[in-house]
Amino acid sequence: MKSPDRKPRLLIADDEPLLRAELRESLALLWPEADIVAEASDGFEALRLAREMSPDVAFLDIRMPGLNGLEVAKAFAARTHVVFVTAFQEHAIAAFEEGALDYVVKPSSPARLARTITRVRERLGTPPPDLSNFMQKIQDKPQKKAQSPAWLQAAVGNTIHFIDLSDVIYFCAELKYTRVVTDKIEAHIRTPLKELADTLEEAGFWQIHRAYLVAVKRIASVNRDADAALWLSLREHGARLPVSQRYQYRFKGM
Repeated sequence: MKSPDRKPRLLIADDEPLLRAELRESLALLWPEADIVAEASDGFEALRLAREMSPDVAFLDIRMPGLNGLEVAKAFAARTHVVFVTAFQEHAIAAFEEGALDYVVKPSSPARLARTITRVRERLGTPPPDLSNFMQKIQDKPQKKAQSPAWLQAAVGNTIHFIDLSDVIYFCAELKYTRVVTDKIEAHIRTPLKELADTLEEAGFWQIHRAYLVAVKRIASVNRDADAALWLSLREHGARLPVSQRYQYRFKGM
């Protein structure tokens, strides 16, 4: 249990640097008396830092490289209060019902985060619940394969466009939004690129970079430049898209 004269110690874990920075700034503004003692970009780092820094509260993204947020929360046992910060509500809501402090859906609004902080403050004087049994049930439960949507609702200014998925050339992550590029229009959706990558691979889309998801049918060629970096050229479109080292396995012949 936290000593009453010690500042609350917070850990933030999210593999998206911009979203992690946004949460850090929001917490600093809404909860200035708390100390953000550690930030992690993957689950293994989050677990290591938690052991070193002993945070009172961990704000965990559910989907991270290495260990995901659920696995990290399970490893915490009853040592740290957990708030899930995620684009995927299903498991976060269930964990909340089992005793997790709260969940915040990305991108989080200041009002929603303020309500979460109020809940955290009220519970800091009590021992954190042990979520390990719940996390084991979640991990043992068969996961349903998400279905690819046939079309998307995307915004251009104040207008919502209905875009057939088969018309999309590529998606590009941009701050809080994802840009949808077709031959006729560029629009924005709130669905994170990571979520699209999980649901659209069977529909013929490959993630080639943390910021790009491309329709395979529109790839014309892959070229290696003088610095050994890979670049995609697209059919009937002028954009060249980078291929990060993590995804170069898709192009084994290069």
